[in-house]
Amino acid sequence: MIRVDTSKAAENLSVFSSQLSEAHRWLQKATGRGNDFVGWVNLPRDYDKEEFARIQAAAKKIQGDSKALVVIGIGGSYLGAKGAIDFLCSPNYNLKKKSTPNIYFAGNGLSGDYLQEIVELIGEEDFSVNVISKSGTTTEPAVAFRFFRELLEKKYGKAEAAKRIYATTDKAKGALKSLSDAEGYETFVVPDDVGGRYSVLTAVGLLPIAVAGVDIEALMDGAADMMETCRSAEIDQNPAMQYAAARNALYQSGKKIEILAAYEPAFRFMSEWWKQLYGESEGKEHKGIFPASVEFTADLHSMGQYIQQGERHLFETVVRFEKSSHTLKVPYDAADGDGLNFLAGKDMDYIATQAMDGTLLAHVEGGVPNLIIHAGEKSAATLGELIYFFEYACGLSGYVLGVNPFDQPGVEAYKKNMFALLGKPGYEEKGAELRAKLGR
Repeated sequence: MIRVDTSKAAENLSVFSSQLSEAHRWLQKATGRGNDFVGWVNLPRDYDKEEFARIQAAAKKIQGDSKALVVIGIGGSYLGAKGAIDFLCSPNYNLKKKSTPNIYFAGNGLSGDYLQEIVELIGEEDFSVNVISKSGTTTEPAVAFRFFRELLEKKYGKAEAAKRIYATTDKAKGALKSLSDAEGYETFVVPDDVGGRYSVLTAVGLLPIAVAGVDIEALMDGAADMMETCRSAEIDQNPAMQYAAARNALYQSGKKIEILAAYEPAFRFMSEWWKQLYGESEGKEHKGIFPASVEFTADLHSMGQYIQQGERHLFETVVRFEKSSHTLKVPYDAADGDGLNFLAGKDMDYIATQAMDGTLLAHVEGGVPNLIIHAGEKSAATLGELIYFFEYACGLSGYVLGVNPFDQPGVEAYKKNMFALLGKPGYEEKGAELRAKLGR
């Protein structure tokens, strides 16, 4: 079970007791701001079991008829799945010898080179597509889907291609839902009451994760265990409340940047998921902690100097896992040219632990408060716990900060400008205005 250590943050958490109690009630009773997007709170218990079985069946079908799966989505429609696959299967998943398909993520940018590379990597192999979009009109995934849908239809014919397209979208409306119904694609639901950045434990994340061979039942069981833990209104029994209180206390003391760190390279993309979760939930009304991330020990050789002696406006949250599944001991070298024989016979976990503790002490003494999240072993259940923990703490933290943690009005600004510059119908006047500003 996840445990939060705030002893190296040296802040009084009790000052947030009343605010956290109120925020906790808002989440549990769905009565706070943005309460139409808190379906994730009870999701690990109340998820659609029939759809879950269809997800498992679809994953098996894809594993049986495809050597590759192209997952098309952006933001919350791909970050969680990518992070989970990297963490549980390996950041080198596509390079490994395995019985499951390679998984390529597309539609998360606008690079023609990137799309072409995926096409070339698939080559002549059989493949399927999972397109993920609530509306079906988000530019990046919609453009990518046009490419891969055309590729499927040229390779298999329209009828057979339809059997290889899986759409995760709105249950009743939208461009992608209409197209799916017309063409006969199998569909899965993006729930109306779960926002994209909170959706990894829905079909949005579960189908790609299952295709990679992950036990999604264990993933949901872990999330359900953490859900029950987070039902407690007592801060000493609820790790999410402890984390939310600590980070808000640090924010009020002038720490404006939170660095999420882990001594596990496979966790790198879960950090990307975390950055969207907290950045999009809290960064509004000119408020919010800026979420950043590092991978230790590698980034100690690039960002370590700044963390140790740069401006004192940051704090660290370090996720620590239990021992790795592989015990590797440092070999003895008779010549000892590198001077490391004092490590001979010691395993990598032991060395990593000393690096963690040494870094912790150095950073705290250098004025960087540290929050430590003790997680379990690297497993689907542990990841389920961690996902729900971060989600619940984010909801609490946003409410304590005084914002709506479930909307994202700021992301519309760039979209409107992009549509205007691209010549989308209805944006002609704005397009002319923007081109003048750009000197075009």
